[in-house]
Amino acid sequence: PFKPPIKPESPLGKLLTSKGHKFYSTRAGPAARFGSGRRNMSTVPSTMKAVVIRENGGPEVLGYETDYATPKLADGQVLVKNQYTGINFIDTYFRKGPAMGPAYTQPLPFIGGQEGAGSIVEVTPAAAAAGFSVGQTVAYSVLGTYCEYTAVPTAKLLPVPDGVDLGVATAIMTQGLTAHYLTTSAHANLIKPGEWMLIHGVGGGTCQWAAQMARLKGYKTIGTVSKGKEDIGLSTKCDELIVLDEVPGQSFEDYESKDVVGKVMEVTGGEGCKAVIDGIGKSTVDISIGSLARRGIFVSFGNASGAVPAFPVLRLIKKSAFVTRPKLLDYVSTRDELLMRSDEIFGWLKSGELNVAIDREFPLSEASAGHEYLESGASKGKCIYKAETDELGGWDPMAPMAPLACPPTSSDVVHLPPTVQRCSSAQASK
Repeated sequence: PFKPPIKPESPLGKLLTSKGHKFYSTRAGPAARFGSGRRNMSTVPSTMKAVVIRENGGPEVLGYETDYATPKLADGQVLVKNQYTGINFIDTYFRKGPAMGPAYTQPLPFIGGQEGAGSIVEVTPAAAAAGFSVGQTVAYSVLGTYCEYTAVPTAKLLPVPDGVDLGVATAIMTQGLTAHYLTTSAHANLIKPGEWMLIHGVGGGTCQWAAQMARLKGYKTIGTVSKGKEDIGLSTKCDELIVLDEVPGQSFEDYESKDVVGKVMEVTGGEGCKAVIDGIGKSTVDISIGSLARRGIFVSFGNASGAVPAFPVLRLIKKSAFVTRPKLLDYVSTRDELLMRSDEIFGWLKSGELNVAIDREFPLSEASAGHEYLESGASKGKCIYKAETDELGGWDPMAPMAPLACPPTSSDVVHLPPTVQRCSSAQASK
């Protein structure tokens, strides 16, 4: 959108200065401090709403605070005003902290979450040079996203294509990208198109994506799902769906209610599966290893039912099997790899080949309810938080703006704050 600029030395510039309005020149010489190099006037408040973890524990430790300091930008970053932020099982591991091991321990206090989507409201010179601008809609993944504003390095940003829902774009950053690397890379090409892949929990978030992606890549799929999520499981179009009873009083699959290994061997003609994608953990480790084909690979990526217990490597000798415990960061380690994965996912979404459900949306102020719901096993898709706006509804950088009565005469200009930009031409002339 057009943002009417004005020179600082002009009559209107002097008037704004006299009224206390701050604005920054686009002139950025060696002596200029960072703030003077910003390309757009910032109306971002100094504090924001955020969900802060000040002690490790259950969902009750997710504290909603209204005066947390808004992050400051380093050059090469942008500031995103979040519209949505995603809820993932890994967030619950970080919330629990040391109880889940050193990999999930962060210094206290910290803001929860690791993915979000919204509009850019500030850019730094290096970010602008990289092609990012105020008003652009983006999704991203960094730690600390349960909040109104997040500082994001440009290397972590994905512009959201037209036609892709912003809630779904949020889900791509963890669940979508995880499902992509699980079905395309983590199996180390030990499975070929036309061979069998077992995917646990296809009625939930990540593996709902994974089942569809595996099919798109040409693998034959067997999915496990609870009775309460059978409709979601059927929508993934697995070649075979194993429907399990639910644990009494809960929504989780009861993996003892059926002989899953026996069913897998029946479906595959006694061969087993070349790859098993397992985000359940403790409850399914024996099933996963038992379902493998000769020289198959057990891909263990989550601990929904508890951590996988240690087991002797000699256990794999029966079928010369492989095992890996991957994480997303190692499969989006370069910007090129991130774009390769996201481009394919966005393409599938736009073509209608990939369909993903946003199950529940929670206000940020009810963060504990979001974690409780996810950990109950009841979710049938992605769960997200809706980031709340300020009392004035927030600044919409895409809103149309009235032209000013005094147009610029030089490229060395500044941009007015939105409150001034929205005034009428008649008001401006005064």
